[in-house]
Amino acid sequence: MVIRIFVASSSGSLAIKKRQQDVVRFLEANKISFEEIDITMLEDQRMWMYKHIPKECLPTQGNPLPPQIFNDDQYCGDYDAFFESKENNTVDSFLRLNAHLPVKVAES
Repeated sequence: MVIRIFVASSSGSLAIKKRQQDVVRFLEANKISFEEIDITMLEDQRMWMYKHIPKECLPTQGNPLPPQIFNDDQYCGDYDAFFESKENNTVDSFLRLNAHLPVKVAES
């Protein structure tokens, strides 16, 4: 399980930079390991990101903006979805952190 944050290091948008920093700082503060992927430097990763965002989550116009968040190959969401999960204290489920934990079966 690897949380992957797709970011743009050379974005001219202050809002995008702040959103990216917000996600990274939150993960670091909560000791959640992650990999940061710069889509401005890695064309193949940018194309992978675009391809793996579900159609219903794509913007009606233009390309999806960073940060985009994945758990391995599973799409978690964009910044707005992350922010909502942070406000609702549901970041673990948003990041699918419990999805890979083994389930203990009670012995009879």
